[in-house]
Parts: sequence; structure tokens; C-alpha cells
Amino acid sequence: MTHVRHRHDEKFTVVGNHLAQHEDLSACAIGVGVYIQSLPDGALVGIKVLAHRFREGESRIAGALRELEAAGYLKRQVVRGENSKLATITTWYENPHPVDLVKRSRPVRREPRPDPEPEVPEVTEELRPAADLLVGLRQREPRLLLSENDVRRLAPQVQQWLERDVPAAAVTRTLTGALPTGTIRWPARLLAHRLREWLPPALPPAPQTPSVLPLQNCDRCDRAFRGSDQGLCRDCRGDVH
Repeated sequence: MTHVRHRHDEKFTVVGNHLAQHEDLSACAIGVGVYIQSLPDGALVGIKVLAHRFREGESRIAGALRELEAAGYLKRQVVRGENSKLATITTWYENPHPVDLVKRSRPVRREPRPDPEPEVPEVTEELRPAADLLVGLRQREPRLLLSENDVRRLAPQVQQWLERDVPAAAVTRTLTGALPTGTIRWPARLLAHRLREWLPPALPPAPQTPSVLPLQNCDRCDRAFRGSDQGLCRDCRGDVH
């Protein structure tokens, strides 16, 4: 993604990433929250008012407000006004995190540790041509820079291509051609995909050419004929054409 940035000099709202990129809020809640933050003091933000403004409907708007309330951005308090009428006073906190006791009480989510990668075996002499082909890719395309472990993992896949009578130059053209523009963050993954998904089928066995019998000289007429053994030609044997 690329941002086409614009400096706003008027009619803009500053929203913290803690709201715009909140991990626990739904897209509806984030959108409603950004809209509420853009409103001036005294604006009406009841469920019916917001449902009239947006197309989500009252039930989804009510759910979004509950999410914002649970996250500490929104506080609603019911009070009695004139003539004992009930009214809801809404307070919006642009950054509730410093005083958000609910969030403080939540257990810290720890990312699971990745399993250790299995040890990659060394490249055998049989796989050396395939490994050399992979190492040389960066000379043709500098973005295809592979680690030693990448080369060891991918060499057996390249060997499959070579065993199917694909010339090394053709394998190189396939791996380096029509690459995406810009930075290639995971060159090994891209190459593994191409080697796996673009693997050509094995060639069918070559048709056997009929064997040609050697020339022999007839023991009677000394005329040349083709046969597996010496002896008489067909005419001398009395064979009929």
C-alpha cells in the first residue's frame, strides 16, 4: 500500500492509532468512534441519531457504542432533567488508555514462540549444480538474494527440473522472469512457489528406432543382402518376393 498524502489545513480530525488500529474493536465501532470524535461538543450521539446518519441500523450502532464504552472511549450517564425527564449525558475520551482500568486488568497476550526450524542438511555432490544455479540467481536479479539455508531447501526442487531435461538456462529464466515490482521481501518463498507450481511434466520416453540389419554377402551369388547371419540371400533360398 502507498499513501497519497495531503496536508489538511481545515476541517480535519486528529485520531490516534490506538483507536484507528484498535485490535479488539470491530470496524463498525472504529468508524462510529472516529465520527463521534469529529463532532463538536453538544452534538447528539444517541442510537437513533447515529442510525439515521449511517446505514448499519440501530442494533449494530448500539453494539458499536457498547464496544466503545467497554474500551473506555465512551461514557454514558443517565440523569434526571427538568420535569423529572431522563436524559443521557455522553462523554467521549479521545485517549482513555492512561486511565483505562479495564485494559490494565486484562492479561497480557503473549505471542507463541515459533517452533525451532529443523536443521537443513548440507548440499550433496548430486545437488551441487542445482545449488550453484540458485546461488547465481542474484547475479541476474539482485533481489533474489538467498541464504545458505534457502539454497539447501530449494536445491532438491531445482534438481527435479534438471532431471526432467529442463536446461539450467531455462530454469534460470523461469525463476527470474516476470518478477513483481518493488522490493521482494521473501525471495525464497517466491522461488519455492514457482518451482513447485510451474514444474513441467516429465518427458515421455523417446520412441525406439527400428534396428537395421547388417549387410551380408550371399555365399552362392555373392550378392549383398541384409540379415542377422551369413548365408544365402532370398533369391538363392528360393524366397518369393
